[in-house]
Amino acid sequence: MSETGDSSSPVLQKIAEQDVTSTVAVAGHPLHAMTVHFPIAFVIATLGSDVFFWWSADPFWVRTGIWASGAAFIGGVAAGLIGTAELLLVPGIRARVASWTHAVAAMMLIALCGLNWGVRLADENLILPNGLLISMLAAVFTGFAGWHGGKLVFDHGVGLMISEKE
Repeated sequence: MSETGDSSSPVLQKIAEQDVTSTVAVAGHPLHAMTVHFPIAFVIATLGSDVFFWWSADPFWVRTGIWASGAAFIGGVAAGLIGTAELLLVPGIRARVASWTHAVAAMMLIALCGLNWGVRLADENLILPNGLLISMLAAVFTGFAGWHGGKLVFDHGVGLMISEKE
């Protein structure tokens, strides 16, 4: 059930009336929605590098995994800072449960990305099995955080610009 779907509850009606327009945006386009794609891609690239390294034992995949995990972490921190600013600046976003679920899952994902990168920088021999397991867990959290982020956009209209003209 959507938070805003129950019209009989005065609390949910009040939440549905709150503005969810993005404040951290360029020309009306929310920056958080534009920046999350990069860390997501690098999380999946890290997992792919680990699988290919497991399969081939080619050191090339160790290097790509280090770079991909570092880019996932740095990009995740940047997207997370923008998302946190959005969460704190827009009361209509803070009022929705899905935004808090998304934020917690995304913070866990960023922590996993940092751990994954740190494991790779500390000792390349830990990639199998530790790095692979962390990459798989990060991919799961990517899906979980993405699901709740999608709910915010598609179910609650967070960050959408509604044009006056049709």
